[in-house]
Amino acid sequence: MTRVIISGAGGRDFHNYLVHFKDKKDVDVVAFTATQIPGIEKRHFPRELTRQKKKIPIYPEHMLPVLIKKLKADYVYLSYSDLAHQYVMEFASKVLAAGANFGLLGTKDTYVASRKPVIAVCAVRTGSGKSQTSRAIAEILRKHGKKVVGVRHAMPYGNLLKQTCQRFATMDDFEKHHTTIEEEEEYQPWIDHGFVIYAGFDYKQIIREAEKEADLIVFDGGNNDISFLKPDMLVVVADPHRPGHELTYYPGHVNFLLADVIVINKVDSAPKEAVALVEKHARQYNKNAPVIRARSELIVEQSHRLRGKRCAVVGDGPTLSHGGMSFGAGTLAVKRFGGSLVYAKPYAVGNIKKTFEKFPHLTHEIPAMGYDAHDIADLEKTLNRVPCDIVVDGSPADLSHLLKLKKPMIRVGYELGTDAVRKLEKLLKKRGLL
Repeated sequence: MTRVIISGAGGRDFHNYLVHFKDKKDVDVVAFTATQIPGIEKRHFPRELTRQKKKIPIYPEHMLPVLIKKLKADYVYLSYSDLAHQYVMEFASKVLAAGANFGLLGTKDTYVASRKPVIAVCAVRTGSGKSQTSRAIAEILRKHGKKVVGVRHAMPYGNLLKQTCQRFATMDDFEKHHTTIEEEEEYQPWIDHGFVIYAGFDYKQIIREAEKEADLIVFDGGNNDISFLKPDMLVVVADPHRPGHELTYYPGHVNFLLADVIVINKVDSAPKEAVALVEKHARQYNKNAPVIRARSELIVEQSHRLRGKRCAVVGDGPTLSHGGMSFGAGTLAVKRFGGSLVYAKPYAVGNIKKTFEKFPHLTHEIPAMGYDAHDIADLEKTLNRVPCDIVVDGSPADLSHLLKLKKPMIRVGYELGTDAVRKLEKLLKKRGLL
C-alpha cells in the first residue's frame, strides 16, 4: 500500500483526491497539509467522501517533514498554485530530504470531461484578468444564442459536505451557501452579468449539474491553476505588469505552454517594453497560439466623486497577497480621475494588519481578505480607521452589503476591451464554438 500526503490549499488538493486517488485501492491518502486558508489545519476531509469511510486529517504545511516520518509517507503530491519555480523545487527538496518521493499530477489524471463544449480561461499568475475574459467570452456566446453556464475553480472554505456542488444565480445564494468575501469576489460579477455559475470541489458532480442547463460551459480558473475541466479551447491570460512570470511560476507556465489562445491583458496600463517581452515569450514558447493584446477597461461608478478626494482603496485579496501585485483597478481609477491615495497600512487591524506584515510590498491598497466573520470585521474596522473621504471598492465583490462604513463607497471594476472581444469572437467562430 502506497502512503500519500497531499499538500494543498483547500481546492485543487481535494479535487485531485476525488478524481485520482480516491478509487485507487493500492493508495492510502494519510493526510492533507495546507497553509493559505486561516484555520484550515483544524479541519479534516470528511469520511463520507472517502473510499475507506475514514476522515483524513489536515495539518499545517510546516509540519510536513515530521509528518512524512510519523505517517511513513511514500509520496507527497504538491497540489496548489501560484508558486515560483524556485519555491516548487525547494518544497520538493524538503520532501526528498525527509525521505519521501515528490510528485505533481498532470492533466491526464486531473481533467474532468464534459458532454458539452468547454472553454477554459486560465492564467500565468493570479490577478491577470481571467474573470473579465471569461465573462467576455460568455457574453459573446450569449449574443450568438448559446445558453452559457460558468464553472468556477474550487474554493471550499466552509462545510465540505455541503460544498461539493454549489449553484449561484442570485445574491441570495451567498447567504444560502454561507460564502466568504474570497468566494463572493469570484461569483458576484457573473451574477451581475446575469449568468449562473457553479462552484464546489466535486467536479464530476458539478459538471453533470451544469450540463443540464448549458449549451456551452465556461471554466473560470483560479489563481494560475490548470483547468479542472478538459477544455475544447483553452484561453490563457498573461499580465505585462509582471513580465517574465509566464516562464517562472507554477503551474502558470504549464498553462502558457498548453494555451490555444494567449491574451496579454492590461496593455493600456503596462509599459510597452513589458508587453513586448510577454509577447516575445508567447511566440517563443507556444508558436501555434494566436496572441491577442487586450485593454482592461476601467468601469467606475460616479467617477466625478473621486476628484480632489482622499481615497482608501480595497483590492482583490489573492491578487494583492500571494499574487504579488501592489495595486489594482481601484488605484488606477483614483489616479485617472483626480483623487489622492491614502497610505492605509498604519491603520490596519487584526488579520488585515497581519496580511500587510506578511506581504511587505503592500502599502496603499487594502486586501479584501474575508474567510470568516472575524476577517470581515477586521476589514470594516480598518476602513473606518483610515482618514479618507471615500472608499473605493476595487475588489470583484460588492462589499457594500457586507460592511458598515462611516464614509461613502464606490465600486470600480474591469471589463475586457472591445477590440480583444472582437478578436476572441473570430477565434471562437473559427473553432466552431459559435
